[in-house]
Amino acid sequence: MVSVWAADITPLLIEETYQAYYDKVPEWRKDKADKLKNVDDKARSVGAWILWEKMKKALRLPESAVFNLSHSGKYVLCACSDREDVQTGCDVEMKGKLRMPVAERYFCREECEIIRNEKDEKEQAEWFYRFWVLKESFMKATRRGMGLDMRTYEFAWGQDGVPYLKKQPEEYPEKYLCREYELEQGDARVAVITTDNEIEGRLHEVRLA
Repeated sequence: MVSVWAADITPLLIEETYQAYYDKVPEWRKDKADKLKNVDDKARSVGAWILWEKMKKALRLPESAVFNLSHSGKYVLCACSDREDVQTGCDVEMKGKLRMPVAERYFCREECEIIRNEKDEKEQAEWFYRFWVLKESFMKATRRGMGLDMRTYEFAWGQDGVPYLKKQPEEYPEKYLCREYELEQGDARVAVITTDNEIEGRLHEVRLA
């Protein structure tokens, strides 16, 4: 089963708290954080790893567990499976304005139509971010990143309200499960995609400090 945890990294914006957690991460993660100039970026980098360590300890996961990290704005996200033979990708994105030019460039025609069919621009923006986190999660699950054309796979929703891959790249014929979540404050969207046979229905929001 895939578990999904999220946390607010705001406490790590306090230098004393950041330093305390920075001291706990591996050297390679420290180096990664050190190369970042922005304080928020540093907090997200360290916070994401701390969330993974916290999750691994609480769930008693093996070192071989498959996991994926994401961050946006004040949030960090981790999705992990206790299986070694699965693909898992996740994405969190702070909501913002509708970015229709981006959708038209990267999304499938039918996905763009779903966005346009909403008369209210706020609802259009909501759909944009729902698609965006699903698209990003699939790219991360396959480990192809932006090397995978977003228009080679398409999302739709079943009668149960759960998203699924309506179309997928020929090189990735596996069965993928999709889930989407909204953080409690309603300011960010989350999605997880995996070849595991189950994803928790609940997103766990935890404290880092």
